[in-house]
Formats: sequence, structure tokens, C-alpha cells
Amino acid sequence: MTDAPASTRLASAYEPGTVEDRIYAFWEEGGYFAARVAPGEAPYSIVMPPPNVTGELHLGHGFEDALTDTLVRWHRMQGEPTLWLPGEDHAGIATQNVMERELAKEGLTRHDLGREGFEARVWQWVRQLRPRIYEQHRRLGASADWSRDTFTLDPHIVRAVRTTFVNLYNDGLIYRGLRMINWCPRCSTALSDLEVEHEEEEAQLYYVRYPVVGEGGMPLPDAVTVATVRPETMVADTGVAVHPEDERYEDRIGRTVLLPIMGRELPVVADDSIQPEFGTGALKVTPGHDPLDWEIGQRHDLDVIVAIDQDGRMNDEAGPYEGMTVDEARAAIAHDLEDGGFLEKTEPYTHSVGRCERCDAVVEPLPSEQWWVAVNKEYEPGVSLASAASAAIRDERIRIVPGRMARTFLNWTDNLRDWCISRQLWWGHQIPVWYCDCGTMTVAIEDPDVCASCGSAEIRQEEDVLDTWFSSALAPHSDLGWPDDTEDLRYFYPTTDMQMGYDIMFFWCARMVLFGLYNMREHAPEGDIPFRTVIFHGLIRDANGVKMAKSRGNVVNPLDAAGQYGADAFRFALLTMGTLGQDMKYTEDRMVAARNFANKLWNTTRYVLMQLEGRLVKRPHAADRDTLALEDRWLLSRLEGLEGEVDSLLQAYQVGEAARRIHDFLWNELADWYVEMSKVRLREGDERPLAVLAHVLDHGLRLLHPIMPFVTEELWGKLREHLDDDLAEALIVAWFPKSAGVWRDEAAEAAMSHVIEVNRAIRNLRAEKGLEAGARPAVYLRANGQAAALNETAAATAFTSRVEPEVTGADAELPAGEYAFARVGDTEVALGLPEVDLTAELTRLEGELAEADGQIARLEKQLANERFLERAPEAVVQGERDRLAQARARAEVLRERIGALGS
Repeated sequence: MTDAPASTRLASAYEPGTVEDRIYAFWEEGGYFAARVAPGEAPYSIVMPPPNVTGELHLGHGFEDALTDTLVRWHRMQGEPTLWLPGEDHAGIATQNVMERELAKEGLTRHDLGREGFEARVWQWVRQLRPRIYEQHRRLGASADWSRDTFTLDPHIVRAVRTTFVNLYNDGLIYRGLRMINWCPRCSTALSDLEVEHEEEEAQLYYVRYPVVGEGGMPLPDAVTVATVRPETMVADTGVAVHPEDERYEDRIGRTVLLPIMGRELPVVADDSIQPEFGTGALKVTPGHDPLDWEIGQRHDLDVIVAIDQDGRMNDEAGPYEGMTVDEARAAIAHDLEDGGFLEKTEPYTHSVGRCERCDAVVEPLPSEQWWVAVNKEYEPGVSLASAASAAIRDERIRIVPGRMARTFLNWTDNLRDWCISRQLWWGHQIPVWYCDCGTMTVAIEDPDVCASCGSAEIRQEEDVLDTWFSSALAPHSDLGWPDDTEDLRYFYPTTDMQMGYDIMFFWCARMVLFGLYNMREHAPEGDIPFRTVIFHGLIRDANGVKMAKSRGNVVNPLDAAGQYGADAFRFALLTMGTLGQDMKYTEDRMVAARNFANKLWNTTRYVLMQLEGRLVKRPHAADRDTLALEDRWLLSRLEGLEGEVDSLLQAYQVGEAARRIHDFLWNELADWYVEMSKVRLREGDERPLAVLAHVLDHGLRLLHPIMPFVTEELWGKLREHLDDDLAEALIVAWFPKSAGVWRDEAAEAAMSHVIEVNRAIRNLRAEKGLEAGARPAVYLRANGQAAALNETAAATAFTSRVEPEVTGADAELPAGEYAFARVGDTEVALGLPEVDLTAELTRLEGELAEADGQIARLEKQLANERFLERAPEAVVQGERDRLAQARARAEVLRERIGALGS
């Protein structure tokens, strides 16, 4: 050992606020986030799910930053050219709604500003918000390449969107047509099926008589009774449908019935889609206000009447109910039906109601001329957008994690319907279509100056904008420069990974696959997929499992949490809350525990640095194995095992489990056991633990860095000054530990495991007997196989467990006196005690045995549950098995103690 040049002492406590800003600035100034293009080297690339440019990041963004940044830092530390491509989404409906609320505060509407004025106002707001979004990502440690940041309305993205639209149109995959759409009366725009959230709501089921029409158009006493939850749409009925095999109505098919109140005759038609068991088995058909009715109407050539306008009010087709809201019309019509003797009865009924995901307004199905993507139409022989996406998943060209979600993905793409892409908004990508009074429609990438047919300059662009997800679906190829053949596109596409919440699997992931395969098909067979692996994570709910929402008051601001507990603790807590694909429960307890871990790591490193003060140490060498103590060989072996486990877990995207194992090693094995045991040797002048401490802490900080980057960078920067080694200038680019196998030592691990369990048994006996902290009783360790290990570590046992140990043979006689006993493997632990009340001790032990037997019964029942075994992660199942083994071992020890006291 030689002298180190300077002091590397740490402050007495870890204060994240004094470290994080300085460390992030250090990374940015060093250019460590910038992705390099290195032909011949396989890169790692991933796109950031772009947050809406509408304000604060939410807890889900915080989790995604933690997960993605862990993967990015891990790959960067392996020397790979690494690109994390950030971006923001213009979020059409959401942004327009927010801006309109802001205008309302000024007493204005968007119409007061006009389209150009409104867009200019939104752009001004966006330019103010984007830097705030960057700063929020930075606060959480996101090591994205900010020099490549994109916004979905950047000029090159606009060109990519228009190019895609034009190509799809020219291939016959985009068309304008009258179809049933979801209409939000509050947002005043069409919505895709995915933008409608369905909720179960209580309502009334109305049973209404439609009199059968006889000769001369006169109503007969006979009637067909229909059941409906929407009597307000009756005014637009144009038929009644029954199942062709329903015997109750076989003599009504082909006849007409009289529409109550309106007096219009309606044909009774037979249709296979009708469910005879619902209501009365007869369905009022309203093609203008229900998707199923629309399809029935198309099959039977029924008229289409629209009685509800786009503002959610009844129009002139509703007759006397014109001008009423839907709710008002429902009540009025129900009243009039009852007065007219048409209402047979009502009964409570629970049904699904579609609501706009943005504003929560009830969505109205309406027929409307909109722009659509034909997802099932072939653009090459045997290939459509939907079929290509399904094939990419089935052929495993794109891997889905967790694997069970591939079935969900395929269920959607295999049953995909045409996608409504037009929105009646001002903010977004205005559809690149222009109309001329001569009847010519121009679809073009660049704005035309004149009509191509007649030369008129009086052309007008389509007012509608594209669904926000249209432009988002072009990631990652548009973010990398497409339609230009850029260096980034050639090198980083297809990206390696993509991660997102399962709730946007169809909104975003599936559509990226649709458009990636279409736009990049000239790069097939390897370069057309948008990413090789997609990872779906669950949603973060509150401690009670309830979805977070501002209206419920249970939303957690990620920056507030990171500010209170530290960004590293925030990241660690989120990553260890659950397993991929499953929802997670957010609790403050986890944040506190994670902060405690950061503090534990800080204090452990502080102690090590104090021991290393003024020294420069070389790493332990495998050739010197025989000169090392048992605990040295054990810790080095455990570290190497951990390195292999972490590498395997990260390759499988099990980031949370990797974090837990690193935590357990650093907290339990390094800090609680090795550091405490080394104090005895250091006090006696044995300096060998210093090299082990420095080496293991160095590797531990490297392993933890992708997960908790700030505190590890700070601590490693101090520790590197004491290692006589050629080290990187920063931990962010230091090599990630790989298990070399040179330190694996199963014998040392088995021996130290036994020593640790013996010490735990001693401490448990002390606690059970209520011995005072200052008491140092004698303990006799009657051992066979591990006697040598117990002897070698006796001084550490004396120090850490506060006893006077003596290792004897298994058959050695104990000195006279009272003892508390425990058995660890083949070692009997006999802790010397003052005189014991045998009756009280028996009662206590019997109570503990009953508790252990109860735990055994619960665990055996859990592990006999096939559903649990199939659905729970393997690590969780193994944990339950381990707990069962421990409970059984404890019960056996307790029975031995009870038997010994009773004999």
C-alpha cells in the first residue's frame, strides 16, 4: 500500500439535494449522454415514451425514467454505443383542452383568436413548457441524449407524417368515408375506439310497446315490446330486429310496427346478431346512434336518422324534443311513453357507458364523414398493416416481455378494425389534403400553390387534424430522421428496446409496429421492425390499489417524492414495487426504506473511506486466495455470484429483482456482516480486509449505479482515489462487473453461511431471554463439520454477538448451569443463562411452536395453489419455498427445546 494524495472523507450524512444537481451537471459537462455512431459495434438504442407537453410529469413517467435509465446505463457501462432518444408529444386533444381552459380565464375562446392566432398561442405555451419537462427528467437522473430531442410537431416530423399519409393514401390504405364514429360533444371531435373508456353505470331498462300495424296502417292491439336503456334515441328508430329463429316473433318478421310518439312505421327484420335472451329479444334499430344498429341498418337497407347533434342536444329530427339535452330528452320521452300507455315497465340495469378519456363526457356514437386507415386491406399480396403486425409477433421478430402479453397484442391485431384518424381540432398535424371548387382533391407532402387540375389558387386545406397517435406511431424511425436516409437511422434502427405501460399497448406500441413495418419495409428482413423487444409494465396505484386521479386526491408528484427522499431512493422504490406487467402499489414506507438504503450505503462507504485514509490499495488477487481469511473468501465469492445473477436478471429485464439482490448483498452481507467482522481484524493490525473492502465496494457501486446513479457516482468518485488501478474518469462510463469465476468458493460460502446462522441463533437467544446489551455470557458451540470455521471466526463472533464463545466437540460436556439452546445444522448452540423459570420457558416455547406450525400450514396451502404457482414470478415462488423450509427448521428446533426442558 502507498499513500493516496488527498483526503476523501465524506460528510457525516447523505443529503441528496447537495449532490444531485452537481453530479448531473458533471455528467452533462462530460458529454457522457451523447450517443456515438461506431460502425462495426452493435449499439443499444431506445426511445423515451414522449410525455404530453401539457405540464408536470406523473408517477408513471417517473417509473419509466427509472426503468429506461437503468437499462441505458447498464448498456453504456458495457462499452456499447448507447442512445436514449428523448422527445415530447404535442398531445392534440389534451393540449387544446388545456389551452382553451386558459383562454376561458381571460374570457376568450379559440374562435376569438382564429386558427392561426390560437396555434401561435399554443406554440408560445409549448416553448415555455418544454424546458420544464427537460428539467423534470434531469431531476430524476435521466441520461438521455438531449441533443437529439424531438417534438412531434418539429419540421422533420411533419414531413414524416405527411409522407406516411400520402404513401398510405396512394396505396389505397387511407380513405374518407361515412361510418359510425365515437363523438365527444365536449371536445367536439371524433375519437378512436381506444380513446373511449367504458365504465359500468347504473341505469333504467325501459320496456316499450311498439304496436303492430294492420291493414290500412291502423295499429292493432298486438305489439312488439322492446327493451332499451336509451329511450331518447327512439325518435331516430328506423326498424325493429329479432333473431330469425326466435319463435316468439316468427309471425312478425316482414310486418311493420308503429313507432310510439313519432307515429312512423318501422319494418321488423330478422338478423342473426340479435340475442334472444336479452330483454324481450326484440331490438329497436337506430342506425344513426349505435354501432351495432348501424351494421344491422346497412345489412337491411334501413334509413339513417340522426336526432342528436354534435353538441349533445336533440335536433329537429327529434320533433317536440328539439333543443333538449340527452338527459332531458330521456326524461321527457319516458314521461310521454307512460302517458301514452306505451311504457310497460322499467327495471334497474347496469350497463357499460363510453366516456371520453380526456374530459369524461359521455361519448355519442354518430355517423360521420371521417378519414380512416384501412388496416386490413392488402398493400402487397397477402400483406396488410394488421397481418404484418401479427406476423412480426408470431414469428418472434419482436419479443414481448412479459411473454403472456403477446396473446393480448395478437388478439387486438387479429381483430383490428379500420382506424379513424381525423380529429376536429386546431392543434396538431393538419391533414395534407386540399380541395378546389372544381371538385379536385389534392393529397400532397408539400403545400400546393394552385389546383393541379384547373390552376385555381382558391384551394383550401382540410380543416381536420390527425389523431395524435398517428405521428407518435412513426417513432422511432421518424425520430431518427426518416424519410431521409440519415446516419442515425442506418445505425440505430431498429431500436433495441421499447418500454411502456400496458395501457398504451394498442394506442402506441401496436401502431408503431403497423407503421414501422410499412414505412421501413425496404429495410426488410432485418430492418423493418421498430424495435426488437418491447417491455410492458403495470400501472402505479395508491396503497389501496386504487387508480391515481386528481379527482380522488391520491396523485403523487414524482418531483415532490424525489425531493423528499432523493432521486435515487425514488427510483429504487419504484423499481422494486412489483414485477413487470403487473400493477404496483405506491407506499411511503417503500420510499422511506429506499432512503434508508441510500443512507446505509453512504455510511458504509464513509467508514471504508475512513479506514483507507491516506492509503492506495491493490485489489485482492486470486493467486493469494490461501492467505485470505474465511470471510474474505466468502465475500469475494458472494460478490462474484451476485454479478452473474444481476447480469442474467438485467438481460431478462427483471430490474426490480436485480435491485433487491444488490440491496441485500450491500446491506446484509457487506455492511452488516463483513464490515462488522473486519473491525476486529483491523483493530488488531490485519490490513488484508482493506483491499477486500475497497474491491467489493467498488464492484457493488458499479452494480448499483444504473439503478441509483447519483449516490453511487458520488461515492465511487471518492473510492477510486484509493484503488491502485487504471479506472475510468467517471462511474457512468466505468465497466460493469461481469462474473469471471475466479473467486467462486462454495466451501467458503457454506462455512460462512453456517457461521452467520450460528450468530443469528445466538442473537435470537439473547433477545428471547432478555439479556442486557452489556452482558457477555459464555456460549458453547458444540460442532462437527464446521468447527474450523467457527474457530476461525470466534473473535468476530465475540465482537458482533457480544458473547464469550468456545467451540467444542459435539459430545463435549457443558459446565454446570442453565442454558438456552438452539440448533444450526450440526452445531448446537448453548448460551449460558441465569436461572430460568422452566414453566414460563415451556409456555413461551409452546406458543412459538404454535405460531411456527400456523405459518407452515399457510405456506403449504399457498404452495399447493396451482394458480399461484403458474402466475407468480419464480423468485416469489422460491421465496415462499425458502420461508417454508425456514419455518419447518424452526419448528424442529422448538420441539427439541421443549423436549429437552420437559425431560
